[in-house]
Amino acid sequence: MVYIIKKYFKVIKVGHAGTLDPKATGLLIICTDSMTKRINDFMGMEKEYEGIIRIGAVTKTYDTESGEENLKDTGYINDELLYSLTSEFRGEIEQTPPIYSALKHRGKPMYKFAREGKIIDVKPRKIFIKEFEIRRINETEVFFRVVCSKGTYIRTLANDFGKKLGCGGYLKMLRRIRIGNFTVNNMDSNIQGINYRIV
Repeated sequence: MVYIIKKYFKVIKVGHAGTLDPKATGLLIICTDSMTKRINDFMGMEKEYEGIIRIGAVTKTYDTESGEENLKDTGYINDELLYSLTSEFRGEIEQTPPIYSALKHRGKPMYKFAREGKIIDVKPRKIFIKEFEIRRINETEVFFRVVCSKGTYIRTLANDFGKKLGCGGYLKMLRRIRIGNFTVNNMDSNIQGINYRIV
């Protein structure tokens, strides 16, 4: 997106305020010129997501970027268990970032080490999950909404939730719907004569 803005709008100074995973959709804040000084402010804002956790399987990347493994029966899981477990993921918790991520290790993105089969000791870090709500459930899918702090990996949340359930889980779908006071619902379709599309 930074490249596209630079190329098509002839802007020299461009930056984004927080990446989205390759298959995620939703809100991405792009800053240009003097507004790039506020990138850290935007990155520190509260985030809100909605998505789907596929339970009964895991993947190496914690999402659909890699194939399913360790398929397990989910017949023993009921609504009460699912709803009760969400409380364990609210508040300040420790979370270990996925090895398949853009976080740097010795100046190199960790996903590159992972693709080379190298093991990196990733240390957990504290994050804050303000809200973790289950909206709908079917046999192998949990539809959820999360409000969280900067630095939260929803892929890791899906993986950890699956571990707690005892059957595994991974992130099947993710959409970022809010950053601070910016939401996908209150964005105008035309800003200063520039048309854009929310995906």
